[in-house]
Amino acid sequence: MNGFSGTSDHRTRGFTLLELLVVIALIAIASASVSFAFRDSSDTQLQREADRLAALLDSARSRSRTLGMPVYWRAVPGGFRFEGLPLGTLPERWLVDGTTVVNNGVLILGPEPILARQGTVIALQGRRLLVATDGVRPFVVLPVGAP
Repeated sequence: MNGFSGTSDHRTRGFTLLELLVVIALIAIASASVSFAFRDSSDTQLQREADRLAALLDSARSRSRTLGMPVYWRAVPGGFRFEGLPLGTLPERWLVDGTTVVNNGVLILGPEPILARQGTVIALQGRRLLVATDGVRPFVVLPVGAP
């Protein structure tokens, strides 16, 4: 016998069209989920801006106490300014273009160890967060309308 039988049980090696389509669909779903995971929403961007501003305000407050000189924070177009510190001591630009300060007030950062209760509201794409201190503790980020 030559190894061939009358019935052909010969299967071709490879993938079927259905198997290939399933794999392509899985790759597409995985790619979409990864892109959504890396997308930076405006909520995340605003939270990052507020956290950064709170840290910068605390840093300026600490430097004010160390130097024994008053330091003021003031919003300016496209950013903010720390008056009383040497230029370039702290960053003065927002990370995300379009970030604004809703109340254009001035924050007093020292040199006294206890300050008045104060804060500022920042906004990005219609969302708002409050960066505030009770005057004793560090600056914190709160939802607008929080006590």
